[in-house]
Amino acid sequence: MKNVVILGSTGSIGTSTLKVVDDLQDRLRVVGLAAGTNTERLREQTLRYRPRAVSVRDAAAAADLAATLGFDCPVFTGEEGLIRLATLPEADIVLVAIVGTAGLRPALAAIRAGKDLALASKEILVMAGEIVMREARAHGVRVLAVDSEHSAIFQCLDGKPISSVRKLWLTASGGPFRDARLWPKSRFREIRLQDALQHPSWVMGRKITIDSATLFNKGLEMIEARWLFNIPIDQVEVLIHPQSVIHSMVEFVDGSWLAQLSSPDMCLPIQYALTYPERVPNARVQTDFVKLGALTFEAPDTDRFPALELARRAGRVGGTLPAVLNAANEVAVAAFVDGRLPFSEIAERVRRTMDAHHVIQNPSLEEILEADAWARRVALEI
Repeated sequence: MKNVVILGSTGSIGTSTLKVVDDLQDRLRVVGLAAGTNTERLREQTLRYRPRAVSVRDAAAAADLAATLGFDCPVFTGEEGLIRLATLPEADIVLVAIVGTAGLRPALAAIRAGKDLALASKEILVMAGEIVMREARAHGVRVLAVDSEHSAIFQCLDGKPISSVRKLWLTASGGPFRDARLWPKSRFREIRLQDALQHPSWVMGRKITIDSATLFNKGLEMIEARWLFNIPIDQVEVLIHPQSVIHSMVEFVDGSWLAQLSSPDMCLPIQYALTYPERVPNARVQTDFVKLGALTFEAPDTDRFPALELARRAGRVGGTLPAVLNAANEVAVAAFVDGRLPFSEIAERVRRTMDAHHVIQNPSLEEILEADAWARRVALEI
């Protein structure tokens, strides 16, 4: 039996993780659940899974939740609460599915407490990949990918040395604006929030769905892959694959390619991360290639979607620049959601913030967090 803590249990990844737990009740047990503001859903989850402890963002909400549970379950709050869950003595693996930077310190705490880490929060490796992977090596723990793309690469590599790899290929659906005939660059100022939230393949949270529409999501994944697999970012490429069946591919130095394929369902990479190194039977994901009929591919349009080149630049320069990229994008997406910034200006706000930044190489965690705060201030001013 593997004991699991889920940080971000009420979001799309968290709820999918609980589906996997339901499927594998003889193998997985929930010992910790954390949510932001959705205390009603957290209450339902807590009553069903009976974890050792839970955490919410707000102290008043924590008190209300504790008063209504009806059984002995500590309710923690804030960042300290996340850290306490991440370091529960009973926990074997901590799944981090918190959007933004809030998962960084809890993830490091889990690693230092000897817990394996299942990562669904790209920001953690984008901001502090060098620190996180160094700590994981020092403490002998695994950092396992939950993103379908990185899970696919991990499965294709299957222990092969990175020296045997020519390139890693991250696939992308292309988002709702892939078709340049329907959505030429000249129309990007017309894009409304409801347009950007119409993802063609996946059901996800709002922030990641908008990032998929701009392709910033794929840019962040490029930086994430650079750290997860210890490979230069110039060996990480993106390929548009609208069917979202090939989740990513590895091109080897001899010209061979390996790909991982399945119908799009986040339960599969989540299950693989939680049960690794085993493959456990589960009939939830079914793939019918006859019904699929064809798989197609396109090169990404970096003129309409400049996020990819901004991410590559951040990955090449390194230091504090990836944290600045991530923070500026979060501010720009929030401004778009609030109606204060057109969709077409998201990437430009990120570019201008990056241009204004003085990069610190080999930064400490505090310097990374300072760069994150600086970028948020500057992006708002811009």
